[in-house]
Amino acid sequence: MNIIYLHGFQSSSLSIKGQQIKAFCQQQNNFVVYLPDLNMPPKQALAYVSDMIATLDQVVLIGSSLGGFYATQLVAKHGVPAVLINPAMRPWQLFHNLFGSEQIPYKVNAQWTLDHTQLDQLRQMAVPFVQDAAKILVLLQQGDEVLDYREAQRYYSNASHQSMIITETNGKHAMDNFADKIPMALQFLSDCIK
Repeated sequence: MNIIYLHGFQSSSLSIKGQQIKAFCQQQNNFVVYLPDLNMPPKQALAYVSDMIATLDQVVLIGSSLGGFYATQLVAKHGVPAVLINPAMRPWQLFHNLFGSEQIPYKVNAQWTLDHTQLDQLRQMAVPFVQDAAKILVLLQQGDEVLDYREAQRYYSNASHQSMIITETNGKHAMDNFADKIPMALQFLSDCIK
């Protein structure tokens, strides 16, 4: 199974959760982990991961925050299974709230500046309802200080498009106890591609 981990905004391929997945899977024989750096404009990031998906067999996604948003769009496009960790639901609104009009364009790094056009692109790429919902496991924590977990809970629990959701009390956006959930996440993903 090929696992592509999609990190969140202002994170990197060296993210803690990505490294935890990689370390866990190195002790197994049947997993290969890819940790792409997604610090690029959203359309470019989705195209990059789509190209990866097209070249691999038995692909699954694990996405955190903005990576969870990306994973939702990629499940809709490619029908691959995914585990989402405190996914961002409306990143265009989140970034607008975080940075305000006066700070956008926002320089993320030397190669990428987030601008209003990209915020519009994020809004336009968002699927109106979850597709292939049975292939998605959503891990939420009520103590998320960045995102309102209830938005994801509502979106992924629509009666006709319902994903598996595990919501924990407390916690935070980084989901510090994610390492404990890796075996369960991999079992879910393995079951989806059988």
